[in-house]
Amino acid sequence: MKINSGVNKNIGNAFYQYFASFTATLSLVISGMHYGWPSPSLPILLDEFSIIPITEDTGYWLANMPMFGALVGCLSASVLVDHLGRRKTIIACAFPYIASWMMIYFATNVELILTARFIAGISDGLAFSAVPIYIGEITEPRIRGFLGSAVSVAWILGMLLIDIIGSYCSLKEAALISCIFPVVLIITTLLVPESPYFLLMKGKTKEATKNLRTLRGCYAIEAELDTIQSAIKEDMARKTNPTAMFLVSSNRKALFVVLILRGAQEFSGDSAITFYTQNIISEAGSSLTADVASIIFFTLELIVTAVASIMVDRIGRRPLLIFSVSGACVSLLTQGIYYYIKICTNIDVTEFSLIPLIALFIFVICFSSGLKIIPMLMLGELFPQDVKAAAVCFVDYYNVALVTCSSKFFQVTRDTFGMHVPFLFFGFFCGIALVPITIYVPETKGKTLQEIQDYFTGRKTVKEDYNGKSSM
Repeated sequence: MKINSGVNKNIGNAFYQYFASFTATLSLVISGMHYGWPSPSLPILLDEFSIIPITEDTGYWLANMPMFGALVGCLSASVLVDHLGRRKTIIACAFPYIASWMMIYFATNVELILTARFIAGISDGLAFSAVPIYIGEITEPRIRGFLGSAVSVAWILGMLLIDIIGSYCSLKEAALISCIFPVVLIITTLLVPESPYFLLMKGKTKEATKNLRTLRGCYAIEAELDTIQSAIKEDMARKTNPTAMFLVSSNRKALFVVLILRGAQEFSGDSAITFYTQNIISEAGSSLTADVASIIFFTLELIVTAVASIMVDRIGRRPLLIFSVSGACVSLLTQGIYYYIKICTNIDVTEFSLIPLIALFIFVICFSSGLKIIPMLMLGELFPQDVKAAAVCFVDYYNVALVTCSSKFFQVTRDTFGMHVPFLFFGFFCGIALVPITIYVPETKGKTLQEIQDYFTGRKTVKEDYNGKSSM
């Protein structure tokens, strides 16, 4: 069933673009709940009275197991999004989520929880591949930044939800409540239209026209439809070839930009901090309880990300990125220096115990204003149709490797040397990453998907160069 009402003759209405985008991002809310699950759950499982006792090392594997499942999911998604469709792939990701929460509900040993986390990761791979493509294809340039950023907002909302639920409910109760969300995802996604891009790729012009009219809220879509058809014909003439992302110069440039952004995003320590939020806060020695402070942490992250998603189409991608990386660098180094003084010197830092907490909240504000939302947004913008699915799959694999390495690095260096080492490393990495981000990341604000491709191929329709200056 698809909604196709309320279409005006010539006056556009973006309602269905918002509705379809927010419906798709519900899958990322569920992903965020799985991703944030370790924060309230690991302290319960690590407690000496836990009914399923685990070690710190097992806790690491519980936190990271979805990453390995995502390898399976994103590989499957690279095929499904171009054969089954963007919309049906999003629906498909709900079923492993349901299975995962039910396994956690019935779990009596850690092996079953590990399996459940792996299965949840399969859906993560599907969702993170399909949703950015879907939103990038159904939205107009003037609102694509905002709706594309909703991916990250939804993900953080999921982390906040599970942090609240997990802090005040048992593991079983939290799993049962969480199972409601994928059921809602199935129901609501059945109501939204498939991407016109995908339908045109499959030669379904009549259905693509109908869906584009629904999404634009008007009948006067012929010019846009012709533009999309021309772009798809050009892309498909090259035939789908995964190696083209490496062999074609314009694709290599786009891939390079995305790899830079993903590297900066993960080696800022975001994943590690998310996994171990309550542990970090406890070790800081703050008077705030860990569960309350972590709820404040995720609430602040959600608010800032929501504001940034609104501003990304007004301010632009590059200014937000530069501010974000710079602020993350300073706040991480501040935390690292505090922990170094506390652990490695005889200086009494009791009176300054709020410093790491304040620095952590500043990190949230800075990171969420750019690095949290823009890498995922640009992933749906930068690649042409013929390599988009393969490129998203490759970047997802790359991201899984980064998350696994950064979180393991955090755990090992924290346990071996102290909390100061990972924070200092992440801070220095952000400082280094600022250079290539400033030089190489283009401004895509207000550009159509075709104009972005024209930029990478060097065509004259491009309006701005890497530094946001006119190239014409």
